[in-house]
Amino acid sequence: MTFSSHWTRRHLLSQQLLGLGTLATAWLQSKAAASEPPKPTLAPVTFDLTPRKPAAQAQATAMISMFMQGGPSHIDLFDPKPELNKRHLQSYTGDIKYDNAGEASSKLFGCPWRFRKYGDCGMDLSELAAPLGDVADDLCLIRSMHTGVNNHGESINAMNTGRQLSGRPALGSWFTYGLGSHNSQLPAFMVLVDPSGLPVLGVENWQNGWLPSIYQGTVVRPQEPRILNLDPPATLKGDAQERLLKYVARMNSDFKARHPGEHDLDARMQSYELAAGMQTEAREAMDISKETEATHKLYGLDNDITRDYGTRCLIARRLVERGVRFVQLHTGNQTWDHHGGIMTALPSVCSRTLPAAAALVKDLKQRGLLDSTVIHWGGEMGRLPVIQNEKNIGRDHNTYGFSTWMAGGGFKGGVIHGTTDEIGHKAVENIVNHYDYHATLMYLFGLNQEQLSFRRANGTGSLLEGQPGQIVSALLNRPPQVT
Repeated sequence: MTFSSHWTRRHLLSQQLLGLGTLATAWLQSKAAASEPPKPTLAPVTFDLTPRKPAAQAQATAMISMFMQGGPSHIDLFDPKPELNKRHLQSYTGDIKYDNAGEASSKLFGCPWRFRKYGDCGMDLSELAAPLGDVADDLCLIRSMHTGVNNHGESINAMNTGRQLSGRPALGSWFTYGLGSHNSQLPAFMVLVDPSGLPVLGVENWQNGWLPSIYQGTVVRPQEPRILNLDPPATLKGDAQERLLKYVARMNSDFKARHPGEHDLDARMQSYELAAGMQTEAREAMDISKETEATHKLYGLDNDITRDYGTRCLIARRLVERGVRFVQLHTGNQTWDHHGGIMTALPSVCSRTLPAAAALVKDLKQRGLLDSTVIHWGGEMGRLPVIQNEKNIGRDHNTYGFSTWMAGGGFKGGVIHGTTDEIGHKAVENIVNHYDYHATLMYLFGLNQEQLSFRRANGTGSLLEGQPGQIVSALLNRPPQVT
């Protein structure tokens, strides 16, 4: 053995670090062996929109969610409170969960609009909600919704993603992940936004979260062109575009073969294929000019007040008719958030939206689509029974008891479920939490928890995420069998 007389500090450090590295590696390997990590999935995992069979027989195959962001006042629309009206302008000494304490008041404010019963079921609706009277026997009215968090963003997340936290997949993303799509030429999850602007949280309302990006929502604009960049430039139309797409597809396939498991690449490739198909299919789906005059009138397209929302409801029906899995219609930013001016603002938004909502139920029913299509109407909260802003009367947030309604897709028609207390503040009977709502939807679509779970680096994420979601059997035509 020979020894160098010219060792430097660098030699010494390199030799010592190699020794320490060996020891550290051995220690880490022993710890890893002791923890017995799960074995990696050896089979390649792919994510696409191919139709998938649910775990159980499904009653629903598609969903249209009319999300009324801001918080429709349930006690002025769906939940009559004689005791509240009797005690109008009296001080309330009970517990009230204010969101805006600075403008809070303890004065009770009764409903200024008359209620009456509609349909064979005798559903109570206020005169503002009268357009829904014609379809009352098809509605499943839930008066006991609850999220329990008064901020808009957190409550929107609870209703739309399953949890109050941001960054999670939207409901439409979950359902397209679990079930795929019936039409490869249209996006599986489509979002119809309001001409006044994006809703609260913006694009987070239709984000894919940590699901692969193929499951995010595709935005349909409120005016033409409803989908941007649908037409290729003149220089690429026809054969030129076809040759380009084939060339890009070949390059992507070669790259994918060299880099398996790149989910973003898979999503991008599928997006290119989808975009090519959408050039004809999407344009046709959104062309309402071929609908009959009677259909246009049904949706209120002959009326300046109802034309916009009616057009979007009609497009939603056409999309579902063509195999789109999940369609969500949004109202504008805080459209229903009536902290002040409720006496004029609430009638205005009701007149713009409720006639078309009723038309959608009627139209789906007469076309034989209501039985397989879930319709949802509701927001992230309701309103308090006391006055906010006495100089310009409004109502503050209330997520402790509010109303929403469902129709079709296995929901029982002509049903009123749950109650709030005598003044309409808190749900007190047959409470439906946001996770119960999600569990009930999963059942109607034939899905189980495993199908709506996704394995992540830090654990498995799911729609229910460990919450005790219960199927609300009383809402359903065919509830689960008790064994």
